[in-house]
Amino acid sequence: MADSLSKAFSALADPTRRDLVARLAVADATVGELAKPYDVSVQAVSKHLRVLEEAGLVTKTRDAQRRSVHLEADVLDLATAWLERYRRAAEARYDRLDAVLAELDGGAGTTDTAPIAEQEGTAS
Repeated sequence: MADSLSKAFSALADPTRRDLVARLAVADATVGELAKPYDVSVQAVSKHLRVLEEAGLVTKTRDAQRRSVHLEADVLDLATAWLERYRRAAEARYDRLDAVLAELDGGAGTTDTAPIAEQEGTAS
């Protein structure tokens, strides 16, 4: 069985599901409300929601006749923390590269880098 993070990334690999997550971040909605902007059936949107639900990204609740879909932040927090860890590592690597390049550039400034006209003028 895949871990929570793998399930979340797999579920979010589909652009329609990412759009559903973005819309649910604004407010809870019914399956019918979520299906309106798409040129697919309510059943197709329900299948997308089932994948999101199996990944722990959404839950469905029943309020009398209304069955709402709710975005769960916990799995998003897990994915964000995982991404942030590697973003920080990559940023640190680039910072080290910037430092090396700055050192090399600073070292180049200690050699004679004056314009050729100035060099010729001092050689006389």
